Amino acid sequence: MEVETRTLHLNNNFTPCHTKENDEIFGVGIFRFNISKIMEDIHSGELVVDKENINIKKWFRWYGHNSSLNEDHLPTVDVDSIIIQAEIRPGIFSIIDGNHRIEKAFRLGKSSICSFNLVGEQLIPYLITYKGYKLL
Repeated sequence: MEVETRTLHLNNNFTPCHTKENDEIFGVGIFRFNISKIMEDIHSGELVVDKENINIKKWFRWYGHNSSLNEDHLPTVDVDSIIIQAEIRPGIFSIIDGNHRIEKAFRLGKSSICSFNLVGEQLIPYLITYKGYKLL
């Protein structure tokens, strides 16, 4: 599958996403995203994203299981809540909210789980540091 090439251009007026106490933040490397604000904007209609049903077995064959999950948290997880995937490289998506949900759904034998998919450009407003933005 060929992936369309896209170029991001830095905006010198970029302002990091504001965070409030108790906001859920996801971090990978230098990048930190405000998950709470993403969900708020999706539910308000301000952020329109693709939605898909992920084949759970296929997903785990491709990505493997997350060995750092908190097993004590799994019983409280709602597998009917939508997960969020972010495009971390062109055409490659990674779960940024819902790793426990997809794991629990797998263990329960569910065949699929629903996901919101954000492409790279959609993630920019939710970066909470200028340093992370600059390194895109």
